Amino acid sequence: MQIEQARPEEAATVAAVLDEAAQWIAGEGRPLWSAADVGLEREQRDTDAGGYFIAREGGEVAGVVRLDLEDPAFWPEMEAGTSLYLHKLAVRRAFAGRGVPSLLIDFARERAHDLRRPFLRLDCVADRAPLRALYERFGFSLHSVIQKGERAFARFEMRIRAHGAPPDIAKPGACGKLPAV
Repeated sequence: MQIEQARPEEAATVAAVLDEAAQWIAGEGRPLWSAADVGLEREQRDTDAGGYFIAREGGEVAGVVRLDLEDPAFWPEMEAGTSLYLHKLAVRRAFAGRGVPSLLIDFARERAHDLRRPFLRLDCVADRAPLRALYERFGFSLHSVIQKGERAFARFEMRIRAHGAPPDIAKPGACGKLPAV
C-alpha cells in the first residue's frame, strides 16, 4: 500500500471517503461526523493546506488521514512544535479488515518522527469505547478527557522515538504503556 499527500484536485476524493465512513458509522447507530464536517468545501481547504494523506492499493483509494502541525482547539496547552495531530482517519468499506488504519497510523508515527515531533496526538468522542480501545491497541495512551460544550472528548498520545534513540524506546509494552526509561 502506498501513502501520499493528497493533491488539491483530490479534495473531492478525500471528502467522498470521509462521507462514506460517516454514512457507515451513522448506519451503525453511532453518528460521528456531520455533512458539514466532511463536506467538500471544508476538505478542499484542508487538502489545499497539505493536511490530507491518501492510502492507495493498486491505484484504488483505501483510506485517508489528516495530519496537523498544531491543534489549538483540542490541545491548547501544548507547546508549538511538540506534536503531530491525527484527525479524520477513514477507511473505505471495500478495504475494511485489511489493516489500513494501522498503516495510516504507522505513516503518521513516521511523519512525526521525521518532523522531530516527540508526540503523535489525537482526540475522539469520549463515549466511543470501541474506538478508544482501538487507539490503545495501536499504542496510544489516554492523556485526559476534556469537555467541549456538551460533549466529552478523550485525548490520546503516543511518544515518538527521538532521532538517535534506541529503536525500542518508543515501543509500547505489553499493556500499551511506554516502558520506563
